[in-house]
Amino acid sequence: MNKELMEALDILEKEKEISKETLFEAIENSLLTACKNHFGKADNVHVEIDRESCDFLVYAEKEVVETADDVEDDCLQIALEDAREVSARAQVGDMLHVEIKSKEFGRIATQNAKNVILQKIREEERSVIFNQYFEKEKDVVTGVVQRYVGKNISINLGKADAMLNESEQVKGEIFRPTERIKVYILEVKNTPKGPRINVSRTHPELVKRLFESEVTEIKDGTVEIRSIAREAGSRTKIAVWSNNPNVDAVGSCVGMNGARVNAIVEELRGEKIDIVNWDDNPGNLIQNALSPAKIVAVFADPDEKTAKVVVPDYQLSLAIGKEGQNARLAARLTGYKIDIKSETQAKDAPGFRYEDYMEEEYDEYEGYEEDSYGEAGIEGDGEYEEAGYEGSVEYEEPEYEGGAYEDSERESGGAYAEPEHEDIDQYPEEGYQEDREEN
Repeated sequence: MNKELMEALDILEKEKEISKETLFEAIENSLLTACKNHFGKADNVHVEIDRESCDFLVYAEKEVVETADDVEDDCLQIALEDAREVSARAQVGDMLHVEIKSKEFGRIATQNAKNVILQKIREEERSVIFNQYFEKEKDVVTGVVQRYVGKNISINLGKADAMLNESEQVKGEIFRPTERIKVYILEVKNTPKGPRINVSRTHPELVKRLFESEVTEIKDGTVEIRSIAREAGSRTKIAVWSNNPNVDAVGSCVGMNGARVNAIVEELRGEKIDIVNWDDNPGNLIQNALSPAKIVAVFADPDEKTAKVVVPDYQLSLAIGKEGQNARLAARLTGYKIDIKSETQAKDAPGFRYEDYMEEEYDEYEGYEEDSYGEAGIEGDGEYEEAGYEGSVEYEEPEYEGGAYEDSERESGGAYAEPEHEDIDQYPEEGYQEDREEN
């Protein structure tokens, strides 16, 4: 048994993760290359390696001819007299296996054989590393900062180096050598010099993968991240949905005392994260997306993917955000083009009032249900959400001559003319009683 070769193959398989079969094939090819360099040709040369004992045999198939004068090519033919020394049963015309001693190879042939083995090992090592990181593409890995290459950063991922380009860096982030950071693998390319790995710190999927690793409910599928919008280094908004009614999606992501989300914020160097509930109703979703601003009303058009939002006067700057960031992220999160106005601005702006979505003649709508605006050309119920309404919105009521208002119809935002009643005390609202007395 060739113990030295066996030990060498075991070490290579363990450290480089290269299979023994691949190494055996490399050795066979190297011996064939050495034979070709030594004899000039290797078409009739064969190499056999015992996979168990690592013993190898190199032999050439030669045709037996009668005399030495009949030998035209030493590599392909052998005289009968010489053949009898190898095998006593040799006859003219037989194909005889003649063993080749590898010790007879010259220095150049030996060096070429060594290079063939080393080249095969390098190729297999690159292939293993490429396959290993190609499987991690679109995933988050931990790396160690090595050095700055111009404005780019070289990061060691373990068995390979990755490059964090300037365009994928968060503005303001400064890393020190030997510092450990998490990065998102954008793509892995196979090149002659080995795998080329590009990573990112600005990609929105980085935040998503961090939540998947930190929040157990997201990992097992109980909570889903339906949408995400990010401005790297500043703010991120994510919309989450729970498949289990007993599990709070937002609470799962925040964790006890904010432990889960704080761990992610710390990894992102203080980037703010807003977690909101996903809702299939566009009105509710837009209202949640504009958090923490309070919303008075939302008028959403699913066909045009546009929405008009009314907020209290003192909440307008909060809803828009610094340099429009809150509204911009909300638009990306929901996929709607959002137009925001304050209550004062909305009074004179078309499309920002309930009256714009209702017919002038109310007699045609007797007995209609709340939130059914089909006649106004708006599809879907619940698209006009009145959030946090505390009477701050002033609704312009149509003039009625001697009419009274039925309190049961007030929820839809309209006003209805009813026949006069003698007893005005049945109308508890003070404003209506005063109007009645004046009439």
